[in-house]
Amino acid sequence: MQHGKYRFIAGFLALPLIIYAIFVISPFIQAFQISMTDWSGLVGTSKYVGLDNFERLWNSDDFWNALRHNIYMLAAIPVVTLAMGLFFAFMLNVGGRRRKNEVVGGVTGSKLYKLVFFFPQVISITIIAVIWFNIYNPDPQDGMLNSLLGAVGLDSLQNAWLGEKSLALICISAVMVWSNVGFFVVLFSAAMASIPREIYEASLLDGANRIHTFFRITLPLLWDTVQTGWVYMGIIALDAFALVQIMSVNMGGPDGATDVMPLRLYQTAFRDSQFGYASAMGVAMLVVTMTFAVLTMRFARRERIEF
Repeated sequence: MQHGKYRFIAGFLALPLIIYAIFVISPFIQAFQISMTDWSGLVGTSKYVGLDNFERLWNSDDFWNALRHNIYMLAAIPVVTLAMGLFFAFMLNVGGRRRKNEVVGGVTGSKLYKLVFFFPQVISITIIAVIWFNIYNPDPQDGMLNSLLGAVGLDSLQNAWLGEKSLALICISAVMVWSNVGFFVVLFSAAMASIPREIYEASLLDGANRIHTFFRITLPLLWDTVQTGWVYMGIIALDAFALVQIMSVNMGGPDGATDVMPLRLYQTAFRDSQFGYASAMGVAMLVVTMTFAVLTMRFARRERIEF
């Protein structure tokens, strides 16, 4: 009977696993193979070079510069995005004032706020990049940000933004936070909706304030969702290709201040026709991403709380 059950399960899984192996596992294996070659992208030009591409990568200042920017984004963007998502979700679900019919509830107009926060998720990342590129336009007349600063008398704060080496990456990171925080507001709101209201009501009746309620009830019960969101947001931070390509000066400028690993890989492959070297970068990105995911799942692990 057991053997029949296993055959039945295997029969259903066989086709999906084959498709997954062809379209997901196979490209990874091919990337490893290509990274061991000096291939220009043309048929018949592949030459096996062993680990030379990885040695070249190790000694490349451009690669380490791009990796440093990705690590900065990896350290900052998930923290800011998830913190804002948690705060807004908490306020929209349980952070409002007490009403006659309910002890726990969100702020007035919470449904409308959720729609507004989620709006960037329905816009293409390309459109978002173009919109913010024009907002950061340094022209005081055409650039919305500089024009707004001038209108309120803060001309001294006007800047080149994307053209300023010390600000360019921060500006792009801010756009990444803005475009993703709404997703986590909705995600955390859905998770908070599953927490019994009686728990909040009991804590408030015992004298707990909103801060205690958040750190002692909401955050522990949402930790699994936060952990998953951290990995997801970390992967987004390690990418950043579309925003950097469209918004940065000369694709990664000024002077390499916004260069990131995916953009470096793209330029190496499709501009310089060094597909073997670019594949080595892809393998390095895979290692960094997997290391981040494993460390996050390992050190953010907590005992599961059930209610």
